[in-house]
Amino acid sequence: MKKLALLLMMPTFILTRASAQEFKMDGRLNSFKPIEKIYFTYNNGEGSIFDSIQVKNGVFQIKGKLAEPVIAFMSIKYVLNAGETATDDFLQFYLEPAKINLTATSSLKNAKITGSKGQPDFERIKKKEKEYNQSLEKAQNNYAAARRAGDKNEMEKLEADMDQIKQAYAENVYADFLKKNPQTPIGLYLVSMYRSFRHDPDKTEALFKKLPANLQQYPSGVALKDRIKVDQNTSIGRYAMDFTQNDTSGNPVSLSSFKGKYVLVDFWASWCKPCRAENPNLVKAYNKYKDKNFTILGVSLDAPEGKGRWIKAIHDDGLTWNHVSDLKFWKNEVAVQYGINSVPQNLLIDPQGKIVAKNLRGEALEEKLTELIKL
Repeated sequence: MKKLALLLMMPTFILTRASAQEFKMDGRLNSFKPIEKIYFTYNNGEGSIFDSIQVKNGVFQIKGKLAEPVIAFMSIKYVLNAGETATDDFLQFYLEPAKINLTATSSLKNAKITGSKGQPDFERIKKKEKEYNQSLEKAQNNYAAARRAGDKNEMEKLEADMDQIKQAYAENVYADFLKKNPQTPIGLYLVSMYRSFRHDPDKTEALFKKLPANLQQYPSGVALKDRIKVDQNTSIGRYAMDFTQNDTSGNPVSLSSFKGKYVLVDFWASWCKPCRAENPNLVKAYNKYKDKNFTILGVSLDAPEGKGRWIKAIHDDGLTWNHVSDLKFWKNEVAVQYGINSVPQNLLIDPQGKIVAKNLRGEALEEKLTELIKL
């Protein structure tokens, strides 16, 4: 077995190392096409572990240590003959410190897993997810078609449809399962998924508090609790948290210094292609409203060695507003404070310091400013 531990660029949760416990998985694969390797991924509490495993006579074994139960992924790379294309064959499952057995015939999609207390509930919830996945995928495809056609009315309708599907997904799948199975071992997975579909941190917190104490105390439970608190602190209607970072010349700039104006706090980076693609929309909105009590404060997630690229991107893209960064990449202190784990993201703050909108992209920013500011 070849094992390599890698930290994800920006994990959803950074787990604190807890007392590690061993797991062992014995696998038997029947009637499979020739297999080159099996790939196995999970988080051991310090970072993501990527294993590559050889299969001999249909048998494999995986051993490792876990800080807590986690969702793991397994995929197969088949031996390909000339002219053949790779096929997707993967499995998502509940991994915990235990002796686990996996058997499958012809595909991982037919896998049977025993020895894991959480796996039965995980399989049940995956079946419940399928119905909403299909509805959401259909709406997303329709939205993409409407966007290509430039049909704004249809796009707005589909956005509302997708929001309703996501809310139903959260309530009817995750919240409902947790209500009916309050002691389920997969409770943290349910609350985490609920949070991703239902952007209501107060309801998410209420669900979290109903979890068994041992789940709340897992490293990922503590991290999820912290994330929910950040969600609450950055919700629309809340006062934005103040911060201070240095600009490109090393001078400190505080968010509070812009009080009395509409301020778009824009999280971006010079290396982020979607951010750079979005910059022309920001430039357009800024030039239209900069004399109407509006400004932008850019917060860069560039790395320590990226200062030159950061400054060059500002000039190349014509970003003539204020910019700050501590050049700590994903550990940028303002990004951590605001729970930013992907870019681009932004928050629109009103003259009183309240958050009035989030993640305004494309024409949405200008439309919101038109609503708020009279030219």
